Amino acid sequence: MQDALWSLLIGTLLITMVLTGTILARLLLSGAMIYLCAGFALGPEWFGLITLDPLRHADVLEHVAGAALLISLFTVGLRMGVPLLDRRWIVPLRLAFVSMAITVGLVALAGVWGLGMPIGAAVLLGGILAPTDPVLASGVRTERGADPDRLRFSLAGEGGLNDGTAFPFVMLGLGLLGLHELGSANLRWVLIDLLWGTAGGLLIGAALGALIGRLVVYLRTRHRQAVGLDEFLALGLIAIAYGVAQLCLASGFLAVFAAGLALQRVEEQPSKGSASLGTSKEVHGHTYKALAAH
Repeated sequence: MQDALWSLLIGTLLITMVLTGTILARLLLSGAMIYLCAGFALGPEWFGLITLDPLRHADVLEHVAGAALLISLFTVGLRMGVPLLDRRWIVPLRLAFVSMAITVGLVALAGVWGLGMPIGAAVLLGGILAPTDPVLASGVRTERGADPDRLRFSLAGEGGLNDGTAFPFVMLGLGLLGLHELGSANLRWVLIDLLWGTAGGLLIGAALGALIGRLVVYLRTRHRQAVGLDEFLALGLIAIAYGVAQLCLASGFLAVFAAGLALQRVEEQPSKGSASLGTSKEVHGHTYKALAAH
């Protein structure tokens, strides 16, 4: 397809996604299901506008899917309004760590005993199939604030964490297949891929999210700059968190999720002694810069 047609198609899809956001929020189906149907309609089965060969265009599909995954994880993090040390995180952590490990083990057993797969391939299959889709998890609407619905919060939190927690099992499967270094007695896998990959990803993302959030607050309050939590800042933070985590051999997926969570926490904590301008009768008539810098 020509570049002009690609530009027209992508622009139309993006505008349609924005304009139909309110309508899709009223439906029982998530937006991801609607977009899946739209993609199928644009594919070779119906209109034939998009014809991608998974083998020939593997690199393109990998980068597009990776970008969508990172944006979804960051979005889930932005919607979590509960502090990190709150007890309500216990259920998402159990789902993402304990249930994830059990599911990977069951899939691996089914692969070895039922399908006759090598142990490495079976573990790799478990690491691939066990996580839930974060794109669908991001469609689980959680109320912004300190008291969200417990079920929705647990599902969204698990959806944001499980891709990072499944990463060590993927590396374990690759190591058992001889495609990744596990170290003596699997020590490298335990220390780097499992422990540091999980803890380091969360720490790096949380630190960067808090740093960027406080920088925005500083520029607003000290220099009266109308710097907002807009799309470019979000995309920049996603790229930095993922890049730093990957360079440090930590989980980039967990880093991006933690960055969104930390950025949201900074946003919800106003400066001491400040009053919300939204409750003032004089809120009307202020410029955007005055409102943003308040």
